[in-house]
Amino acid sequence: MRIAELPAPEVARRIAAGHAVLLPMGSTETHGPALPMGDYLLAEAIALRIAQAAGDVLVLPTLAFGGADFFRGVPGGVALSPATLTAVVTDMLVALHEGGVERILILNGHGGNIPSIEEAQRRLRHGQGVVAPVLHLWKSAGGWQKEFGGSMEALGHGGDPIASVALHLRPDLCTPAAMKPRAALPPFLGQPVSGFGTIRAAGVDFGVPIEAEEVAAGGVASADPSGAKAEHGARIVARFVEAATTMLAAMKGAAA
Repeated sequence: MRIAELPAPEVARRIAAGHAVLLPMGSTETHGPALPMGDYLLAEAIALRIAQAAGDVLVLPTLAFGGADFFRGVPGGVALSPATLTAVVTDMLVALHEGGVERILILNGHGGNIPSIEEAQRRLRHGQGVVAPVLHLWKSAGGWQKEFGGSMEALGHGGDPIASVALHLRPDLCTPAAMKPRAALPPFLGQPVSGFGTIRAAGVDFGVPIEAEEVAAGGVASADPSGAKAEHGARIVARFVEAATTMLAAMKGAAA
């Protein structure tokens, strides 16, 4: 299923037969002391499960470096400027189209990638008339926390949904004993911090230039990531696979 592991004639044969291509994306940044820096490994593992379930799908090498956001400058991390990432993703999508791929699905595992992906999608549609949908993994899964019985205290950077998915897919890279409750965040401008780059006044969020360590000391914004569970991660991954295979089938029908 991995394009990188197949000879070119076999890849060409499968693309000519209508196989879709998945482009997994993520980042290399801090997720705290308990989780690996490479969240792109999770996007890759999910892509392979989707490809196995769908049957007629190829998986590109994962784009391991994400768009710069709050965690730029982390030791060992690599972040790309929005302009650079937009150009890279656009070139990748155009190259796939030029190579005959009719169905392209992006799996995005990093919030900082979203603006660049959206711009690349527009360029591809306006320039080549091709629509390449994207599944924003963690943005989607965060909304399933209560539905799937996950701990609401575990939700947030350095915690769920990434923590539970990592415990499910790559437990060998996780250190659950290092998942500790986060200290209470001090107020900013005298108001409570409500998220990355936001504080809340009178029930309304205001955007402010908060630094990462003011929101997620040590890479952890989750109140208590120890509530992450592999079983919860398994439910999230199953939903990803179901949704992506449904989308791939719909794209196939539209292309027919």
